[in-house]
Amino acid sequence: MKKIKFMVITTITIIIGAILVIYMNKPKPIPKNTTVISTSNSDLSFAVLGDIHENIDHFQEAINDLFTINSGMDALVLNGDVVDQGLDEQYESVEETLHTNMDLLPKTIIKNIGNHEFFNYDIEVNTQEQVKEFINKYIKFSGEERVYHDIWIKDYHFISLGSEDGNSETLNSITAFISDEQLEWFKEKLAENYQKGRPIFVFLHQPLDYGNSSWIGVEQSEEIKIILSQYPEVVMFASHTHRNLTEDSVLLNNTFTIVNTGAVHYTIIPDSNAKGGYIRESNYIKGVYIEVNDSNVTIKGRDFKEKQWIFTKEIINSNR
Repeated sequence: MKKIKFMVITTITIIIGAILVIYMNKPKPIPKNTTVISTSNSDLSFAVLGDIHENIDHFQEAINDLFTINSGMDALVLNGDVVDQGLDEQYESVEETLHTNMDLLPKTIIKNIGNHEFFNYDIEVNTQEQVKEFINKYIKFSGEERVYHDIWIKDYHFISLGSEDGNSETLNSITAFISDEQLEWFKEKLAENYQKGRPIFVFLHQPLDYGNSSWIGVEQSEEIKIILSQYPEVVMFASHTHRNLTEDSVLLNNTFTIVNTGAVHYTIIPDSNAKGGYIRESNYIKGVYIEVNDSNVTIKGRDFKEKQWIFTKEIINSNR
């Protein structure tokens, strides 16, 4: 009897010890009284994080690192797939993280919709009613009125597009659907207080389609490209693909600029020896940090895990 009791106590002790080790190793917010010297002389600064998928540990590491880079950032953009499924508990988990880190985060946090906001893995195909329920959960989380919205920050226009359907009887699980109403709204917003040469920042979780160079993205990709062709000042940020961040993550496509944001949750790395030709690297945490001075935009790719810059690209609008 004593031997059994000893074994039970020993097992419990080991379990508690393991839990404590996991807890101690979890990333935690930087203490409020920590001295952080991080300045920026730019007119505007913000970061864009894609594909968090409610990976709170990775999200926390990104928050901590961004605070050390620039504790006075003007905005943070969460560019879709903030949750892995559109479940209340996952939204609550992200909200709790944002609240816990309110002293480390900018006051303006833009929350965009992705395809995973339309998921519940227990539902194979959404009905239109279920699509509406997922959108309503996103709206409650984001504080927006619709899946597309805009805001002006320091006289710079931030415009977010968003899919109005997902994983349903009318749309597959990964592509974005942009309605005619949203496209008309987009045209109006791009023209609003337009100044030639002044950057306009556009966000959509899914990338626009460019032949074989990108993953399946947006049903109305061609319509959006035609609209954007009139605005060389646009810098458009897309996530979704979990592609690694490289020098090629910033592309100037004839007129406007396209930026791949990388992913917080995991990164897809090409590997000819792996099944399917790629591997999922779960230990990467990547995103982009942006500084703006007048008409010039500097985009920096960041490895938040290693706390290193990956690339720096400058866009000089006066020369375009």
